[in-house]
Amino acid sequence: MELLQLQYFRTVARMEHMTKAAQDLRIAQPALSKTIARLEKDVGVPLFDRHGRQIRLNTFGKAFLDKVEAALTLLEEGQKEVSDLAGLEYGSIHLATSTLDRLSEPLSSFLTLHPNVNFRITQASLEEMAHLLEVGEVDICFTPLPMERPDFSVSSVLNEDVYLAVPPSHRLAGLHSVRLNEVADEPFIGYKEGFPFQKMNDDFFRRVGISPNYVCRVDEPAAISNLVRAGLGVALVGNCGGPNSPLHLLSIEYPVCQRHFQIVWHNKRYLSMAARKFRDFVIQYFAAS
Repeated sequence: MELLQLQYFRTVARMEHMTKAAQDLRIAQPALSKTIARLEKDVGVPLFDRHGRQIRLNTFGKAFLDKVEAALTLLEEGQKEVSDLAGLEYGSIHLATSTLDRLSEPLSSFLTLHPNVNFRITQASLEEMAHLLEVGEVDICFTPLPMERPDFSVSSVLNEDVYLAVPPSHRLAGLHSVRLNEVADEPFIGYKEGFPFQKMNDDFFRRVGISPNYVCRVDEPAAISNLVRAGLGVALVGNCGGPNSPLHLLSIEYPVCQRHFQIVWHNKRYLSMAARKFRDFVIQYFAAS
């Protein structure tokens, strides 16, 4: 039984689709099928039920997957410990986040101090991040939405006010603040459904009982800023640079609109020296700003 077989099995078991797993692993599908077949021969039982092109993890496969997950996690933790013995500069960090918008500056500062640390960054939804952290595929998550699991540790690093951004020539541009229900009829620019910031914005709107008229939905903060400046509509945004913001930002009197960014890690999994240093650096970076 080979380590590569176990890694391939884990991917196939999660996807339950040979072609998609082969694409994810970047190998030919026939080669993957042969590898899984050899593994089943070594184990002595079929691990999947096959119905034509459909495959499903069976009872044997589910039991075996639990052990494979545990074994691969221990091996990965062993690699991290060995890297720690070699020192911080040879460490690696796998980070998952839904947005890099607020993390890019501390990330840049950390890499300036530790240029040889290897980063791998995965952009994922809240549910995907929780799963990746649970199975040990990432070290740290950075999220504006709560991730509450019994084995997760959380440190709040940034509380950010949310503003109403309006074009310079807008009728409200001369004001300093506004109540959210006062702009119920305005054309809004929002994020695509499911985007973390949009989930929070939807909650703000629900509190005042309005359904905004979205004229455009995007998937990146920079697009929001550009479209507001172009005069397409108004939008809910973070501080976007404070007093130097290129947007005209109005404080929201009601309801209280804030985002709470957090660093999350698994308290029962080994966290490398590099990951611990980065976690502490981010916490201190925002505390000092």
